[in-house]
Amino acid sequence: MPRSVSRGVVALLLSCALLLTTAACNDDDTSASGAATPTASGSFEQQKLAKTRFVANAGLAAGATYQWIVKPYREGKFKKGADGRTFALVKAGLAGAFTYNRLKAALNNAKGDPLLSKAVAPLTAGIESLKELGTKLRKGEVGDADVGAFESVINSVKEAGKSAGAEVVEKVPSTSQLGG
Repeated sequence: MPRSVSRGVVALLLSCALLLTTAACNDDDTSASGAATPTASGSFEQQKLAKTRFVANAGLAAGATYQWIVKPYREGKFKKGADGRTFALVKAGLAGAFTYNRLKAALNNAKGDPLLSKAVAPLTAGIESLKELGTKLRKGEVGDADVGAFESVINSVKEAGKSAGAEVVEKVPSTSQLGG
């Protein structure tokens, strides 16, 4: 029993020391105008291969959007009475949720690279607007504006990556990746 108590005390002391050192190192980086500038900070600063991860996550999001949302929509698979409509809508819903998840991951990756973080920062609101579209797709309540929103956000992320030197190439995820 004394050994487990001493381990607990050591763990408590180490965690307190860690919290105190991180709190002491926190400085506020603001420009002369008082506005904060986007920089790689906090836990994102130590992220290895931030650009590579950004490209991979954004590429998967772009591939899923094109393969399971845009392409079937243009082929008319979401219209009432279309062959395989239910299956296409379920896959589109999964692709919508997958796309949102990968774009959020890409944003977090971009925070690890100063140039990418500046390029991608304005896209946060657009990505957040996709949050509920996966459910809307799954229920079959999708329209031109919804599909256009996915295309627009993906194209914006691709352009932001390209301007930061991280060109995004579409990569179609497998069906098992959509569900996982």
